[in-house]
Amino acid sequence: MAASQSVFGRAPRTTLPTAVAGDGIYLIDSDGKRYLDACGGAAVSCLGHSPKRVIDRACEQLQKLAFAHTGFFTSEPAEQLANVLVNEAPTGVEHVYFVSGGSEAVEAALKLARQYFLEIGQPDRTHVIGRRQSYHGNTLGALGSGGNQWRRRQFEPLLPTHMSHISPCHYYRWAEAGETPFDYGQRVANELEQEILRIGEGKVAAFMAEPVVGATMGAVPAVDGYYTRIREICDRYGVLLILDEVMCGMGRTGHLYACDHDQIKPDMLCIAKGLGAGIQPIGAMLCQNFIYQAIVNGSGFFQHGHTYIGHPTACAAGLAVMEELIQPGTMQHVQAMGTLLQASLHDALGSHSWVGDIRGRGLFVGVELVSDKETKAPLDPNLKTAAQIKKVAMNHGLMCYPMSGTIDGQSGDHVLLAPPFIIEAADIQIITEKLSLAISEVSGQSERAA
Repeated sequence: MAASQSVFGRAPRTTLPTAVAGDGIYLIDSDGKRYLDACGGAAVSCLGHSPKRVIDRACEQLQKLAFAHTGFFTSEPAEQLANVLVNEAPTGVEHVYFVSGGSEAVEAALKLARQYFLEIGQPDRTHVIGRRQSYHGNTLGALGSGGNQWRRRQFEPLLPTHMSHISPCHYYRWAEAGETPFDYGQRVANELEQEILRIGEGKVAAFMAEPVVGATMGAVPAVDGYYTRIREICDRYGVLLILDEVMCGMGRTGHLYACDHDQIKPDMLCIAKGLGAGIQPIGAMLCQNFIYQAIVNGSGFFQHGHTYIGHPTACAAGLAVMEELIQPGTMQHVQAMGTLLQASLHDALGSHSWVGDIRGRGLFVGVELVSDKETKAPLDPNLKTAAQIKKVAMNHGLMCYPMSGTIDGQSGDHVLLAPPFIIEAADIQIITEKLSLAISEVSGQSERAA
């Protein structure tokens, strides 16, 4: 079936194949072609495209109760899913506010941070600090807190003004000569303190960051010790720490919550994507008990809400997903397959002239592309390398997530991989072979054109 022009697509001049079926780690189009989904769409389909137990639970819930507005009712699936999320969450994170996706989760966190300080009598805390090259969503508050210039530029006049950004934590790209990973991490973490002092100690409400930066930098984890220092600074100045785990959370890094690797406790935590595994749209904002109690003991009302929050069918699907993720051995499998994937990529692409860095955590892996391995100079943005790799990979039946603007929103290219947690060693071999073929074809075409 040809795509209808009635649909306003992401790129209206692009003709896309029509997906008609899912089969494990594969999607199938209307011509019968199979595509190995090595990116989970956008790190969404963590259980593949036909997780029967999750689908059955969503269908069962539809037969009983599809929807009940949270202004009138709670629901059993929402209560049960919240309990499971809290039981697995970092200490002190005891409350869950359901939403329908990642941008909504971030908006809820930003608004709760503001209301929290109003409730406790600190109305001057209005400023939010983020990081350059972070991405927290496409709604205006989320876009403002993120620091990806390509996404922000045309909407700049509409974005909140009480937001600023410090350096990302990207050792490969920004460490100084001779600087150890630990020293680098402490240096860029200390930028938070400098920014708080620049804004004014009693004016900053929150700092927001991803434990592993996904789409905009390509699976870049912070170096060890970075988040310990960030937590110390937030505590010293009374600033809330909001962690965006929309893409890197829910088992993607080999930990149910990505911050578990860094052994830190956020004040708020945003999740989505893998929580619904693509079966239903769902996300959540989780918070520490002291924030919740400030609302309960103050106005008693969180001035926020969307129509579909706490949707019973979405929560039923999320609960079934969580039951899969917390099964014994699941996170160990993610870690093992992630290690194997990185090793396979190193073997196949480590010596390629375009491959500068292969990094990540768990089944969240990035390949940064460069024109010069020694200087780390990026490829010419005019080559549109990421778009070419995506197209060639699709031709070979592989879905990967190439992106441009890795360095500053304009320059730099990377390929992000976030395959389903159900992959096995044989699947990793196919992913590596097809990605290597795509990169080699595109680089060969570029060399011939030169």
